[in-house]
Amino acid sequence: MADTAKQYQQVIIQCAAIFQKKLEDYGAAWRALRPSSVTDQLYIKAKRIRSIQEKKVQKIEDNITDEFIGIVNYAAMAIIQLEYGAVVEIDLSKEQAIDAHQKVLNEAFELMNNKNHDYDEAWRNMRISSLTDIILVKLLRIKQIENNEGVTIASEGVASNYFDIINYAVFALILLNL
Repeated sequence: MADTAKQYQQVIIQCAAIFQKKLEDYGAAWRALRPSSVTDQLYIKAKRIRSIQEKKVQKIEDNITDEFIGIVNYAAMAIIQLEYGAVVEIDLSKEQAIDAHQKVLNEAFELMNNKNHDYDEAWRNMRISSLTDIILVKLLRIKQIENNEGVTIASEGVASNYFDIINYAVFALILLNL
């Protein structure tokens, strides 16, 4: 499992680097997104990955690796939005946004370590297409919970699904040898 922790951290460093570069370009403009809009953005990315996997041809050059990185970063943004709420004007400095993003990724790492212990690295024997499908299922669950105004009867909440999405996307990136 030491390799998993190291590989996970390497992927997170790359995802955080992309997040920071986009933050330089756009600031924290994503703070204007309501959580449901972030969910839809994640859905678009996961749907594109699945489409490319099924068609085996793509017409836009952005590769699947970049889409999984986007999923990691958007899922982290979604968790931040759940905690801070959406705003109309940018209210986080670059440093605050980086700190919030890193905090979420650290929490996702801890969750992965605990689950990876219990599941004995089962994800290593999964197909990337299965990881994509699981991410889509998690997003459909989140959309349903959002449609139910956050009320669940027997299910985990939205944040835990976002954390799982981060971890499944990181696993996919490890398997893609990022």
